[in-house]
Amino acid sequence: MWAIRYDRYGPPDVMRLAEQPDPAPGEGEVLVRLQTSGVAPFDAKLRAGRLQQHFTLNFPRTPGRDGAGHVMALGTGVTGCAVGDRVCVLAPREGGTAATLIACQRAAVVPAPPGLTLEEAGALMQPGLSAWIAVETAAIAPGMRVLVHGGAGAVGGLMVQLLRHRGAIVTATCRATNRDYVVALGAQRAIAYDTEDFTRIDRQDVVFDLIGGHVHARSYDVLRNEGQMVYLVAAPFEQRSERGITVRRAMVTDRPDAIAAVAELAHEGVWRPGVAATLPLAEIGEAHRRIEAGEVTRGRIVLTI
Repeated sequence: MWAIRYDRYGPPDVMRLAEQPDPAPGEGEVLVRLQTSGVAPFDAKLRAGRLQQHFTLNFPRTPGRDGAGHVMALGTGVTGCAVGDRVCVLAPREGGTAATLIACQRAAVVPAPPGLTLEEAGALMQPGLSAWIAVETAAIAPGMRVLVHGGAGAVGGLMVQLLRHRGAIVTATCRATNRDYVVALGAQRAIAYDTEDFTRIDRQDVVFDLIGGHVHARSYDVLRNEGQMVYLVAAPFEQRSERGITVRRAMVTDRPDAIAAVAELAHEGVWRPGVAATLPLAEIGEAHRRIEAGEVTRGRIVLTI
């Protein structure tokens, strides 16, 4: 097999395409021939060493958590899928989808929704998991007013679609160039953070903070008394306690029920991941460069394998 590998922190060019032994599926595992792999900002931060205080990496490392392809072989005890099935995979946190093959646990392999291209399927699982768990954390009910920061991104875009499906009244922030895109995803209102002040909107029941930093601090001003701030890992911020506002972190874990729910929502047509661009596997360094330069403003870059 071929895989992207890096053995130290550094710039994008520390990653290289290297030949590796083919993995074999162990007990309860599925071997998948990958055809696409999503590239997340998290991957770039890990490779650059910006998250060393939170995560200890084992080198050498193959990046990537999202992928899609076809089942090649089954380990002992595996049921519910067959060789040849078109599937999405969620690699373990050690990564591994920037490769031609991956062996992973059966619970992390789900049928690829037939309505998605392989590129879209390769960008579904990790952002979908984050979006689904965040929305579940907030216990959204129909008619709730919600603000999503970063509504054009991979996670935010799926969150907007799911919240609209749940009956929420959705406002989202994004760049001015992405306003029409975010409205098409289901936001009733899109606020261009580069030209508008989001704090001038009506009081919201929930704010989903995917940004952190000063955006988090200013978001208290748009929450009603006893509202909720739900956040994912982002830039550092100071948590405040005021007006009965509840601040919760959406704890994203690889729960089998959540993984299944992400795929089912795509199967039902509730949401569709955004693909910003596609690049060959060997050009993963260019994908990381674009992410670090702030050039990926909607959806996710997907590698074709």
